[in-house]
Amino acid sequence: MKIVQVQFAPWDKVYNFSTAGLDLAVGDYVIVETEMGKELGKIIAFCLEKEKTDIGTIDNGTAKEIKPIIRKAVFEDVEKVTDQNRKNEVMNFCREAIERTNLPMKLIDAHFSLDGNRINFAFTSDGRVDFRDLVKELAAKFSANIRLTQIGTRDEAKITGDCGPCGRGLCCRDFLCEFSSITSEMAEAQQVVHRGSERISGMCGRLMCCLSFEYEGYKEMAGKLPPIGTKVNVDGVRGTVCGHHILKQTVDVKIPPEKADERETTIEVDINRKNKKK
Repeated sequence: MKIVQVQFAPWDKVYNFSTAGLDLAVGDYVIVETEMGKELGKIIAFCLEKEKTDIGTIDNGTAKEIKPIIRKAVFEDVEKVTDQNRKNEVMNFCREAIERTNLPMKLIDAHFSLDGNRINFAFTSDGRVDFRDLVKELAAKFSANIRLTQIGTRDEAKITGDCGPCGRGLCCRDFLCEFSSITSEMAEAQQVVHRGSERISGMCGRLMCCLSFEYEGYKEMAGKLPPIGTKVNVDGVRGTVCGHHILKQTVDVKIPPEKADERETTIEVDINRKNKKK
């Protein structure tokens, strides 16, 4: 059974559905049946049944049946759900209500269900927010089932971001479907920590996602270099490895002085040179 991963909004979870024999491709919009009713979603990936995630597949310890996709969406379906004028109307009213009630939250996006009876608002906040009164006001205004979802700064950048420091569009907007964990270890492996946190952080304030792209390659190249502190011979002179230049595949070697009144010297050595002896 072929499984597709469907997302209803860029900041929403990913849910699994079966293809039901339909000819589908990544990027297609489809109509699916959820517990809350019919939804319009976008296919972001395919996976085998044995690879499917637990999202939407486990209930009280037992496997839930994966629902089939009803059909491909047509232009009218997409147009109805993504009506920008309607979206602007509800977003503006919600922002005014947030300011009026002085809630510590920032409205980011709004998503409509296919039938229009449900509206899901995405927001960011530094902490928990009591938005019960806001939900009541929005429900009375739009006569719809209202849901508010708190998202992270990376999700916010994916929705509202533009260009990264490289001058290209943000990776999260262009092709990243899911966020992976970016650690300081990745920055250290690529020898960019010295640039400072601001230069290796994206507009979301977190470490840039692109640090994960070449991490494994840097680890492999670093594994070819002798560890810091290794004793080596350079042209018959004994020295100690004190630094790495991973991309150049060279190391800094500290040479002790031959005489008491001389200073120690540091030279850069190519590990691939033929006459190098350890």
